[in-house]
Amino acid sequence: MARTATTAVPRAPGLLRAALLLLLLVTACQHAAGAPVANELRCQCLQTLQGIHPKHVQSVKVTPPGASCDQTEVIAKLKNGREVCLSPEAPMVKKMIEKMLNKDSSN
Repeated sequence: MARTATTAVPRAPGLLRAALLLLLLVTACQHAAGAPVANELRCQCLQTLQGIHPKHVQSVKVTPPGASCDQTEVIAKLKNGREVCLSPEAPMVKKMIEKMLNKDSSN
């Protein structure tokens, strides 16, 4: 009778648990309603919204393309403290920026 070789597979429950925790953390960070802002990437906006009701917006920051990011980024700070990224090409966003520029130039 021939012997069958068996190889013991090392178990790493701690490593598996750490990997699952990391996956859960990454998923939770991306779960924010709207479009999240990521500070650790070159471009801050991972996803963009086509618009948001102006009554929820406290301020808007427009960052032109540059060395750190090759696209225009529009980040709205909401009255509840959250930040969301808006699409600079969306008609509603263009209108919002235009109104802000006209308001600033009239002061």
